[in-house]
Amino acid sequence: MGYRIAVGGKGGVGKTTLAALIVRGLLKKGKTPVLVVDADPNTNLPEAVGMPSDATVGSILAGFIDDKASIPSGMTKEAYLQVKMHSAVAEGKGMDLVAMGRGEGPGCYCYPNLILRGFVENLSENYPYVVIDNEAGMEHLSRRTSETIDHMILVSDPSIRGLRSARRIHALIKELDLDVAKSSLVVSRAPDPLPAPLEEEIRACGIPLLGKIPPDKMIEEYDLAIRPLTELPDTSPAVAASERILEDMNLA
Repeated sequence: MGYRIAVGGKGGVGKTTLAALIVRGLLKKGKTPVLVVDADPNTNLPEAVGMPSDATVGSILAGFIDDKASIPSGMTKEAYLQVKMHSAVAEGKGMDLVAMGRGEGPGCYCYPNLILRGFVENLSENYPYVVIDNEAGMEHLSRRTSETIDHMILVSDPSIRGLRSARRIHALIKELDLDVAKSSLVVSRAPDPLPAPLEEEIRACGIPLLGKIPPDKMIEEYDLAIRPLTELPDTSPAVAASERILEDMNLA
């Protein structure tokens, strides 16, 4: 089973950016192939790593539900679904990607999450590294979308609300007794030095601080130009910080 890194946090704190930077770092160090999983229905990670794709777990499930009559004779619907699911895997240089996408109904992601979890469990057997960009917030944890995680990185922006959200997610992981070997905190867009109230809140979180990603104009420029963050140069401050994070995770 591959080493699984999951990135979580409330919406807008930079978790997708960090997930893309982690993928970039793994690719640079030759730690491939990497399975990149976008488990957020608001699919953003494919563009962030330069692998946009319309094929998602949600769209494939919707098509399967609407078109059961096309199941080949002699094949079970479960086997046929697995064949269809593999068409959601986008192949790239050193990495493959699968995205959950939207559910089969308005606001309903439970079934795609269940299917995605089982699919990723089987698929990840073929990859030494798996990077998962989780859905924002806490609901995915109660649905146990992320079943087995080696390192859960909780991301916060430099705000009290962001840090307290990370703290609540960390508490829920413990409460649900999820299979998470290690949890850490990363503060994105972090000024240097951090204001004293934020330093105090970080200590109160009880989550080991893994690192800080500084503000980086290059990320804004790449976003405006619709360029993948995996193409950021080594001179990017965010890239340098993410590489230090990988070193501290013993992955560099």
